[in-house]
Amino acid sequence: MMKSAEELERLFGVRAEDIEKLAAPWENGGTSGKPTGEITVGRPLKFGSQLRLVGFKETESKIDAIDRRAQNLGMKRSDYLRWVVDRDLAQASHQ
Repeated sequence: MMKSAEELERLFGVRAEDIEKLAAPWENGGTSGKPTGEITVGRPLKFGSQLRLVGFKETESKIDAIDRRAQNLGMKRSDYLRWVVDRDLAQASHQ
């Protein structure tokens, strides 16, 4: 259900007029402050190495089980899958 503008203002504690005032400098092409450096798009390199996408398809029930296990460990799905692969590769290197 969509919320009205008034409900959103109450929920977030800010009025539409306030948001318009805050957005005006950016919409007009200027902002306060100084540039801090080059803008880089994309995820930063992890461990100084280029990343490549690894993906596979799985059943909904197995994905749900993966998500539950990741949540129980306090992880995101991708972090959990990386952790599982890292553990297996470490174990395989000791064989």
